[in-house]
Amino acid sequence: MNTRKATAPRVKTVPAARGANRSATRSRLNIRAWREHHAYSFFSSLYRIAARPGWTALTVLVMGLALALPLLLFLLLQNVQGLSTGWQEAREITVFLKPEIDATAATQFAENLRARSDVAIVKIRTPEEGLAEFRSQSGFSDALKVLQANPLPTVLVVTARENSRDSGNATPALVGQLKSDSKVDLVQYDAAWRQRLGAILALGARVVQVLAGLLALGTLLVVGNTVRLDIQSRAAEIGTLQLLGASKGFVRRPFLYIGLWYGLLSGFVALLLVLTVQLALGDAVAHLISSYDNRFAFSALGWVPALLVLVVSAALGWFGAWLVASRHLTLGQPA
Repeated sequence: MNTRKATAPRVKTVPAARGANRSATRSRLNIRAWREHHAYSFFSSLYRIAARPGWTALTVLVMGLALALPLLLFLLLQNVQGLSTGWQEAREITVFLKPEIDATAATQFAENLRARSDVAIVKIRTPEEGLAEFRSQSGFSDALKVLQANPLPTVLVVTARENSRDSGNATPALVGQLKSDSKVDLVQYDAAWRQRLGAILALGARVVQVLAGLLALGTLLVVGNTVRLDIQSRAAEIGTLQLLGASKGFVRRPFLYIGLWYGLLSGFVALLLVLTVQLALGDAVAHLISSYDNRFAFSALGWVPALLVLVVSAALGWFGAWLVASRHLTLGQPA
C-alpha cells in the first residue's frame, strides 16, 4: 500500500533586509533632493535679485544705511569710553602743600600716605619741576625770569587704591582727611564730573541699543515688503506648486534665500559706509589724538565685529523673509 507524505505548502517570503534597503535608499534620495533644491534656491535667488539691479540696489542701500547708523554710534561710544577710561580710573587727588613745608617734610608726608591701605601711588612734584613745566607750557618763560623766588609749592599726586572704590565713599573720605591735615593748603579732586561722564556714557549705550533694535525692526520690514512683492509676482507659480503637492518648506525656501542675499549685501554696504566715514574723519581724529599727546588710540571696527555684522544682517534678512512667506502660506494667500 502506497502512502504519500503530506508536505507543507511553500510560502514565498521577502527578506527583511530588502525592505530596509528600500527605506535607506528612499532616505538618501530625499536628502539628495533636499540638498539639490537648497543649491537651486541659493543660486536662483541670487539670479532673481541680480535681474533687478535698480530695485535691488535701492533696497540694499536702505538696509545698509539702517545697519550703518548704530554701527557708527557704537564706534563713537566705544572711542569716547576709551578716551575717558584714564579719567575715570586714575582717581588722582592733587594735594598742594603749604609753602613753608620743605622737601624733607614733604617726603615724610608722602611716605606716611604710601603706608595707608586706601592709597596706591603717591608722586612728589617739587616746586622746581612745577615751575619748569609751567615755563614750557605757558610761554611766559621770559616773564618768569624776573621772579626772585619760586612761588610754587610742593605738590603730591595721590592715587586711590582700586579696591577702595567698591562703596564709592572711600575716596571722598580720603580727600576729607587730606584737607584737614595741617600740612595741606589745597586739595583738588572733582568727582562730580566723573559721575556725570559715567551717566552720559551709560545713557549713550542705552540709546545705541534702542536705536539698533528699532533699525533692526526697520530692516525686517524692508525685507518683508520686498519678499511680499516677489511672492505676488510669482503667485501663479506658487499656486501650481501647491496643486502638485509641494510642501510649505519647498515653496518657502527660494524666498528665504532672497532674504538672505538682501541681508548679506546690506551688511557689506553697512561696513563699506562705516569704512568711508572712518576714512573721511581720519585727519580730524588724528588731530584730536595729537592734542591729547597720543594718550589714547582710535579704535576702528575689527574683523570679529565685522563678521558679526554680516552674520546678523544675513540672519535678519532670512528671518524677515521667513515671517512674510510663512504668513502667506499659512493664510493660503500666495498672491
